[in-house]
Amino acid sequence: MDRLAQQFAFLNEADRLKSVLRATTLCDGSRQENSGEHSWHLALYAMVLADQAAPGVDIARVVRMLILHDLVEIDTGDVPIHSANGTAHASEAQMAAEAAAADRIFGLLPPDQAQDFRALWEEFEAAETPDAIFAKSLDRVQPVMQNIACGGGTWATYNVTAEQLQSRVGHKVARGAPALWDWVRTRAASFFETI
Repeated sequence: MDRLAQQFAFLNEADRLKSVLRATTLCDGSRQENSGEHSWHLALYAMVLADQAAPGVDIARVVRMLILHDLVEIDTGDVPIHSANGTAHASEAQMAAEAAAADRIFGLLPPDQAQDFRALWEEFEAAETPDAIFAKSLDRVQPVMQNIACGGGTWATYNVTAEQLQSRVGHKVARGAPALWDWVRTRAASFFETI
């Protein structure tokens, strides 16, 4: 297969991310967000909130990670962090399924791009570099802001407690953007007895 054919095969496959529904609704609460919309919105979050990143964070790399980070959901679907399966979110089985999906999806690309994209995806998943830590913070804060915007959103659906929000979301946001989490936490507090 020639290079362009491989690239368009990947792009056509990536279009399927628009069909993966997430638990989170749009800010107006009118419908569920899809994973393609989520990825686009996160790229915009990175651009707008770049001043919240630690010194030296490369926002262009963060944007690239955020555009790629959920492509594996084409095969695995979205596992909401607060759902009954939320504990499966970081389980070995889920991580293995996502790795297999990454092999398949990134494997559609020419080898040089496949290697580059897969490395960015792995860096995001590991969340050990400053770029990935900030990207992961944005990935966690965006659904919180959408829940706040639509009156609590899925927090009631999944019986989310303040402790769950802090342990599953807050710590990751604060790790990469502490001032951002302080600001968001005060706005989320009204939806919980304590936060």
